[in-house]
Amino acid sequence: MTRELKALGLAVALSVGMAASAPAADVKMMTGPQGGSWIPLGGQLKDMWEKSIPGLAVQAAPGAGIANVRAVQEGKADIGFGNSISTVDAVAGKAPFNKPHDNVCNVATLYPQYYQLVVNADSGVDKIKDLKGKSITTQQRGNTGELITRQILEVNGIKYSDVKVSFVGYTDSVNQMKDGHAVAFGLGTTIPAGSIMDLAAGRDIKMVDQSDSIAGMKKLNPGYNLITIPKGTYPKQDKDVHVIGYATHIVVSCKLPADMVYTMTKAISTHTKDLATVAKAIGGLDPKGMAIDIGVPFHPGAAKFYKEAGITVQSH
Repeated sequence: MTRELKALGLAVALSVGMAASAPAADVKMMTGPQGGSWIPLGGQLKDMWEKSIPGLAVQAAPGAGIANVRAVQEGKADIGFGNSISTVDAVAGKAPFNKPHDNVCNVATLYPQYYQLVVNADSGVDKIKDLKGKSITTQQRGNTGELITRQILEVNGIKYSDVKVSFVGYTDSVNQMKDGHAVAFGLGTTIPAGSIMDLAAGRDIKMVDQSDSIAGMKKLNPGYNLITIPKGTYPKQDKDVHVIGYATHIVVSCKLPADMVYTMTKAISTHTKDLATVAKAIGGLDPKGMAIDIGVPFHPGAAKFYKEAGITVQSH
């Protein structure tokens, strides 16, 4: 063996040994706004993924549905929570996205999201059209909840210029409602929403039914559905309320290794009871529910897991 071959063999052996002892990866995960369910849920996922994949380090950071998808596309994040409606728009390159997003792959649908419009009981607001000329609060721009607020107002003939709107976090929105600076609060999250429960502890509230808006909303995005907030979900809610619904799901960079994403997907499936401590609806989740086709291609690693479960999905 020549000296050069010996040197090459040593270099290869060293590189293999270093790779075996090095961390599997450092990845960044974008979660949600303060006060929402995505931050604690992200903490649960971080813990389970780091335990399932030796050497994996997950850096979790706050985010929002639209911003998370953009970050994954641009390589600023590796994993993110998404909302089905806005991720579909991203893949297609529809507004508010400026181009087709081809580096965003689906992993799993987790649970339904509810667009909730809560008003102070003494506001005189019974339907969305009554909001014209009123002060409202919603989430920051770039958040899916804010997008839906704008859209649902518009399908009811109201533009942002027709109302006084504040773009702030959940806590500030609740404070504005409590002190009377806003009469309505629009947000997209799980039920019961902690922020609405906080508001209900200080003010009598009322949930606005959105049945008359679903036709217009589906024209904007076919991913919208009408779902039900059961009576008794919130204090003094004595009847079911029908609202705009969509799905929370996990997206990743399509460039992540298939074996990593396979293990991440499998970990979600085997830890649904743990995740349900944050989002109750996840408790009944199974691989079939995780693999629901929402119009976003799956990562090949996730597709492998579903194939083993007897489910064929469209992959990237």
